[in-house]
Amino acid sequence: MATYSKIILSGSTNGRPIKVAATSTPGTLIHTAVAGTSSLDELHLYAVNSSASAVKLTVEFGGTTSPDDLIEFTVPAEDGLYLVIPGLPLQNGLAVRAFAGSGNVINIVGFVNRIA
Repeated sequence: MATYSKIILSGSTNGRPIKVAATSTPGTLIHTAVAGTSSLDELHLYAVNSSASAVKLTVEFGGTTSPDDLIEFTVPAEDGLYLVIPGLPLQNGLAVRAFAGSGNVINIVGFVNRIA
């Protein structure tokens, strides 16, 4: 039977928001998935924009190949949390990174359900 553990994003300090400083690839590290293929991480990511204008966010989901590994989302200005990654699975030590059209205005929060 599978076991589920809720864990903090590996790019976060104590569960705090991760500020997206990068404006191009490689993006700011958000999370590195569990090693191997016998377990997987189910990622739930939300973005908040602290600027007065909408900002394009690009999530590099396990790689940097366009369009295969990139998920793009425009985060509206100053209006709460927006779901960016709705529980997508990742494993084998792949990294999730993000960059934005403006640096240091997008924060990423979320959690991982680790399934073993």
